[in-house]
Amino acid sequence: MKTVLCYGDSNTWGYDPATGERFSRDERWTGVLRQELGDGYLVIEEGLNGRTTVWDDPIEGYKNGKEYLIPCLETHRPLDLVVIMLGTNDLKLRFSLSAYDIANGAGVLVDVVHKSAAGPDGGPPKVLLMAPPPVAKLTEFAEMLEGAQAKSKRFAEHYRRVAGEYGCEFFDTGQVIVSSDLDGIHFELSGHRKLGQALADQVRRILTLHSSSTSHPSSTSHPSSTSRVLRK
Repeated sequence: MKTVLCYGDSNTWGYDPATGERFSRDERWTGVLRQELGDGYLVIEEGLNGRTTVWDDPIEGYKNGKEYLIPCLETHRPLDLVVIMLGTNDLKLRFSLSAYDIANGAGVLVDVVHKSAAGPDGGPPKVLLMAPPPVAKLTEFAEMLEGAQAKSKRFAEHYRRVAGEYGCEFFDTGQVIVSSDLDGIHFELSGHRKLGQALADQVRRILTLHSSSTSHPSSTSHPSSTSRVLRK
């Protein structure tokens, strides 16, 4: 059984931009991923509304992704793969962050996983870092996310850079889905479906590659040498 932890914000939680409620378990991209992978895989969903990469939220509180990640890894170990998609909430005006710094915050989370013993045999899990898609037309969140659209368009560039620096896998979600114009930041049902389907083959590839490199360590490059850019 291969275990995959999906660590993210309200888009991992499954926020429906049309209703403000939650998409069902099988409709969320994590559920679609689970169905696409089939037997032999366990997909664990860890989404929280408002979660940041590494920043304390002075208004909402308890949203720091780094603080919860460590106990989360310990709770669910052993993990074969940790999928991280965070950064949209870091765009809030109250944080005054650039896309560069937001991506660096995501990199800190990658480093936490790499330094953990939450993987098989007490080693670290593999990591897939996903750049959130650019922000679309903002409505109710326009004032809170002032200036977010321009910054978010640079997410893919900087997340790819960070993935290379930390030697983890990278996926540009903006190549597969778009944020909804209903509120500008959440995914519609079709986006969840497309993302889950696009990730299934990539997850299989990563874990197959990991198994091969474990059996034949001399046949692949070291994880720190490069990132592998994944595209649909």
